[in-house]
Amino acid sequence: MQMPSHIGGSAPLPLVLVLILSSALLQAGIRTVAEESAVAQGTWSGEHVILEVSKSGAEVEFDCAHGQITQAITLDKHGDFDVVGTFTPEHGGPVRRDENTPSASARYSGHVTGDALNLTVTLAEERVGPYTLTRGAHAMLTKCR
Repeated sequence: MQMPSHIGGSAPLPLVLVLILSSALLQAGIRTVAEESAVAQGTWSGEHVILEVSKSGAEVEFDCAHGQITQAITLDKHGDFDVVGTFTPEHGGPVRRDENTPSASARYSGHVTGDALNLTVTLAEERVGPYTLTRGAHAMLTKCR
């Protein structure tokens, strides 16, 4: 007795199974690459800095400044990132009601290896950092307020 090589006139069963499995594995691989190409969400802390990463960017808190990144922080294949954001200096002592400290444009760049993140902030002609942050570590800020 001979086994039919087609089911109902369609592609052979082994070919159908290979296509289904390949599609599932390819989709899983694409998701893994996408997840690995961004800085992990959550709190990254180090001496004098806290980076609170979300899917759409990050909030940064320094001893005497704060900043914001309004785009996803994506990593290249080497684990490096370079994104645009803002940097707003702060000062010690009381803050007047009518005081308005303007934000400056800044570049946030660095490198991620596992749970370690190196961060440098570049303003027009000044560099702030580098900082070494650890994912999930406790903050070590000394606010100048």
